[in-house]
Amino acid sequence: MKRYDLVIFDWDGTLMDSVSKIVACMQQTARELSMLVPSEQAIRDIIGLSMDEALNVLHPSACEQTRENMVNVYRKQYLQLNQTPSPVFEGAEQLLLSLKASGHQLAVATGKARAGLDRVLNETGFHQHFVASRCADEAKSKPHPQMLHELLSLLDVAPEKAVMIGDSVHDLNMASNAGIDGIGVSYGAHSVPKLQEANPVAIAEYPLALLPLITGKAGSAACGACCGT
Repeated sequence: MKRYDLVIFDWDGTLMDSVSKIVACMQQTARELSMLVPSEQAIRDIIGLSMDEALNVLHPSACEQTRENMVNVYRKQYLQLNQTPSPVFEGAEQLLLSLKASGHQLAVATGKARAGLDRVLNETGFHQHFVASRCADEAKSKPHPQMLHELLSLLDVAPEKAVMIGDSVHDLNMASNAGIDGIGVSYGAHSVPKLQEANPVAIAEYPLALLPLITGKAGSAACGACCGT
């Protein structure tokens, strides 16, 4: 099995169980502004995109002022009003610690803005695990490969030695566009059939099932059970 030197993680739906909160906040934002309320699936399908791209998909006819209002209402919902829990996934920190102990470099490429990522990294204490990160307000939105290209260049890692881990086709398509492998996780925004559309090298059903896929150590029985491809 292949071993990767650099492991790049998406955040929402991959390390943090925040999909339900994002859905709830997006729907409540639309209600407050008397707009058409998107379905849960429609919102799941934009998770991972930048806010601008998400609004282009969910509310393509919204004017600039309405878009600004939506961003402000959504931010207030997410940070202050909505009480939907968004813990890190069980096993996520153990996964990160195990990968670091095995000599892997860890990074983040997320649809969050920089302020949002820094906030959750500090709240969870996960900032200590990552050597670099790129956010949606610093580069072009997924699935454009800019975030991954910049991380590879910054850390001097060849594409064949890196892997992108994510819960959406946007993550996996970004990996493909950057010329690196992608591994999907089925416990976030997108189902196994949806993830398979982006041709990942594997799909994991829970965080610790990623460990043998990333390290190349095939001895774990979990590997055979977690692969969706």
